[in-house]
Amino acid sequence: MSENEEARAANQGVVLVIEDSSTQALHLQALLEEEGLKVTVAYDGQTGLQMARELLPDVIVLDLELPEMSGFQVCRRLKDARETADIPVVMLTRHDDQEVAALGLQLGAVDYIPKDAFSDAALLETLRRMRLSDADKQ
Repeated sequence: MSENEEARAANQGVVLVIEDSSTQALHLQALLEEEGLKVTVAYDGQTGLQMARELLPDVIVLDLELPEMSGFQVCRRLKDARETADIPVVMLTRHDDQEVAALGLQLGAVDYIPKDAFSDAALLETLRRMRLSDADKQ
């Protein structure tokens, strides 16, 4: 049984975070693990795509500004691939422009969260609505 299969058997959601900032990635990993989720981190888009195909996570948290490939390109490739098309993508980024958010949602993201003082709470609420966090399992 793979680690993800074990996590799912234990009713633990699996999250792939694609974020090039190690500080942000570690923060998100700690935040999500505190919620009872199993978190894997990829630091660039290409690695993120490969990990998504291998892990088939319950949700992907995706930054837009990544080296070599933008988060938009990653999202498009995820949604174009049969094996990853149904994995929900939450874009979490410093961009708070309405047109940028609309593009992310058009590409298939289920939510678009600007990084600000409220982004942690907004991300956790999105995951609760998706029935992935511990607070929703009580």
